[in-house]
Amino acid sequence: MHGSDATGSPYAPHTTEERSRMLEAIGVETVDDLFDIPTAVEFDDAFGIDSRSEQETRRLVRSILGRNDTLTELLGRGHYGYYIPSLVNHLADRSEFLTSYTQYQPEVSQGFLQVLFEYQSLLVELTGLEIANCSMYDAATALGEAATLAERVRETSGHRVLVPDRLLEGRRSTLENYVAGTDLVVEEYPLDDGVVDLEGLEGMVDEDVVMLYAENPTVRGTIEEGLESIGDLATAHDALYVLGSDPIALSLLQRPADVGADVVVGDASVLGLPTSYGMGLGLFATREDFLRQVPGRLVGASEDATDRRAYTLTLQTREQHIRRERATSNICTNQAWVALRTAIHAASLGPHGMVDLAKRGVTRAEDLAERLDELTGVTAPVHDRRHFREFVAHVDQPAAPIAEDLEHRGFAVHVVGEHEIQMCVAGVSDAKLERFVAAFKEVVQ
Repeated sequence: MHGSDATGSPYAPHTTEERSRMLEAIGVETVDDLFDIPTAVEFDDAFGIDSRSEQETRRLVRSILGRNDTLTELLGRGHYGYYIPSLVNHLADRSEFLTSYTQYQPEVSQGFLQVLFEYQSLLVELTGLEIANCSMYDAATALGEAATLAERVRETSGHRVLVPDRLLEGRRSTLENYVAGTDLVVEEYPLDDGVVDLEGLEGMVDEDVVMLYAENPTVRGTIEEGLESIGDLATAHDALYVLGSDPIALSLLQRPADVGADVVVGDASVLGLPTSYGMGLGLFATREDFLRQVPGRLVGASEDATDRRAYTLTLQTREQHIRRERATSNICTNQAWVALRTAIHAASLGPHGMVDLAKRGVTRAEDLAERLDELTGVTAPVHDRRHFREFVAHVDQPAAPIAEDLEHRGFAVHVVGEHEIQMCVAGVSDAKLERFVAAFKEVVQ
């Protein structure tokens, strides 16, 4: 605390006189004048919470949590609850990981830095691209960063960013926020039967397109068949080709580098993190040509003074670390601990385990669709294509009441159209899928 001022703070050690001079310079009378807090939410020095013992508090919390419905979630659409091996929690919960801040000091962070290096190496192998950073907030921010990267690296003028007309709302709105301070504009191109309408896309692409974004699998679970053609369109018009995917899908589907992708974004937390409906782990991989434009941080391998292998943060491009005009982003923190969990989960599965998990996403989704398609009034899947882990079914009855009836029976699905329901098999046991089919049959017949 500064001087003898008893009202000061060890974190903002200003005296009353110093605060008064600052307020006078700003032109306000009190610190409270700097904030516009609605009266309804303003703290009045009393929480109004009765004191309770630990035992009473535990009973209260249990009673509140007991009101929650226990639903089997078949929701998907960007959030997937795969089984997480117990060793992920056991290793990731070690104190040296949980208490570690950003690994600025390599001499005390070699273990964590090595794990992040392995995480980057995993993404490099899965995408075929040369560079992967050591995590971003989520898939939506990774997409936004890809757009601003495209604006920086494209040699010719252009301002249009093309995305599918079916894109998760959170990703679309975050992308709009990222480009709001630039000359970029976001436009939609059409999909046809669940995949890119190549003819419609070709009619939209011109020299003014700076970035072309596609997803594999798509938001409706379909496997995109025209990835190379999309890449050819982007290359022909000098646009950055950005592909959205995730590590499990990438272990089975076409490698992005093989279809011409310049950047890969997505959510890597399909491994290592339970369904969280908010927090994720943004993956970002790109070509070595764009190394100096990569947002966030990169972990690299080097040698110490005794010629031993050592790891360190070799590239940090946020504005806190370099001159603001040279910064590529303002990622104030990252998801290093979640990346750690992803790396542990991937290592525990191994390459064959990753492929097996991905294949099950295809076969189990197709099996569930076939069984639902046998029900009267149900057509599954809507799109006559291969699917990965999720699909859309058409129901003759209105979809919303069916989803509500399924919820009463313990199952959660998405209503994506007046007569369309989307469901996902990731993380759902075979026994629960059996009960789901039985419940579906009850509500449609």
